Amino acid sequence: MRLAAIPTAAAFLLDVALPPSCAGCGVDGEALCHSCGHALRERTELPAGVPIGLPASMPLPLTQLEWCAPFSGPVRAALHKLKYGGERRLAEPLGEAMAARWRAAAAGGDVLVPVPVHHERARQRGYDQAVLLARAASLQLGMPCLIALERTRATRPQFDLGRKARKGNVAGAFAARAAPSSGSVAGAWVVLVDDVVTTGSTLAECAGALYDAGAMAVSGLTVARER
Repeated sequence: MRLAAIPTAAAFLLDVALPPSCAGCGVDGEALCHSCGHALRERTELPAGVPIGLPASMPLPLTQLEWCAPFSGPVRAALHKLKYGGERRLAEPLGEAMAARWRAAAAGGDVLVPVPVHHERARQRGYDQAVLLARAASLQLGMPCLIALERTRATRPQFDLGRKARKGNVAGAFAARAAPSSGSVAGAWVVLVDDVVTTGSTLAECAGALYDAGAMAVSGLTVARER
């Protein structure tokens, strides 16, 4: 069996053993049904950029920020199930929606870089959800996915904190990996990938680490934005 076919075969076996149900409405058959998936496409055709009036509309030093939908309804349920319910199959439709939004925004980029969770949290979950999302988007965009960052210390979940406390919670918590396995961010336009953005503190900290590693520009792309 070709290596590229292994994830597809594994997903097929998982679907046979444990058929998925929609994270949004619970209907059997798909991890996210077409009706609930419509919420992911809410912003696909909107003009690029951040609507005026949102708090922390452009977290510096990001050059651009795009997302698919508000953090509510089926989108919120899907992300919760991906992060805490072990439903990895959701990474595919969520990653596809991210890619569609990025293409519609007429954006470019050289490499996708996921925002890492702490290694202990990844061990507990068995995966890093941002890596799954970045890899799914990578297949759609034809853009490489590079594990270029590491979280140097554990942090509290951002949703537990107020807006002002979030910046301090992640300050200095990210660094560029000393020897990325598949390339470098030096001179590259990096697209940071994460599940949700609120104030943008996490994306901003990651962007700073990437600029320190020589990135030319850093943009952000998430599934949802919490308003």
